[in-house]
Amino acid sequence: MQPTARQAILSHALTGHSRGYRSGFLNSESPEGRTDSPIDLDGLSFPSVGARDRLEDTEEQRAARIEKISGAVRTILECIGEDPNREGLLKTPERYAKALMFFSKGYEESVTHLMNKALFHEDHDEMVIVKNIDVFSLCEHHMVPFTGKIHIGYIPKNGKVVGLSKIARLAEMFSRRLQVQERLTKQVAMALKELLDPLGVAVVMEASHFCMVMRGVQKPGSQTITSSMFGCFREQGKTREEFLSLIRRSGI
Repeated sequence: MQPTARQAILSHALTGHSRGYRSGFLNSESPEGRTDSPIDLDGLSFPSVGARDRLEDTEEQRAARIEKISGAVRTILECIGEDPNREGLLKTPERYAKALMFFSKGYEESVTHLMNKALFHEDHDEMVIVKNIDVFSLCEHHMVPFTGKIHIGYIPKNGKVVGLSKIARLAEMFSRRLQVQERLTKQVAMALKELLDPLGVAVVMEASHFCMVMRGVQKPGSQTITSSMFGCFREQGKTREEFLSLIRRSGI
């Protein structure tokens, strides 16, 4: 019998094996074969239009991609009145192209592969929090950085927990894309919710946006705070307040 999508996903996350995955689905180029789920049998998480092409690039295609970005950066340098042929800028287009590929490497990653063999069963039914995770992302409106910290908590159901380092890697994966803070916060929460099916998930992010610091209103020191909560964190005020109190505490 063909397993359900959730059964296949959890099997992969627990064991690293892809039993029951439909190769035809995985290789599908049809947008209809994809979902808006952070855990997708298509091998991508909240995929953008070109994510699959980038993921499957050969070395030659990756080099061509870098060269294409470099050419665009050279044009930008010319348009702002610079000389791309002067010594200090000769290698800047290629450097920036490689840097941008790193800044956006989250497009090539997925929740199922990130969580490979990292789900466990433990006798624990209390709150689990990983806080003060540094995140760096690019605002999709101006392609300038926003940086800050994200705090992630969940309450396990039936003893199902995830490796702590994987929680930080989850935040890293979704932040290394063109983002808005509101969506980044919700994507992290939704991914944990679907992966663990916990009693509740809570994510709070605080960040400084360079589009507000270096341009526009130019207000250094301003911070944007967003939250996304599911389950008992949304429905029970005391549980939510306990989480907020714990992430505000400093030290042990």
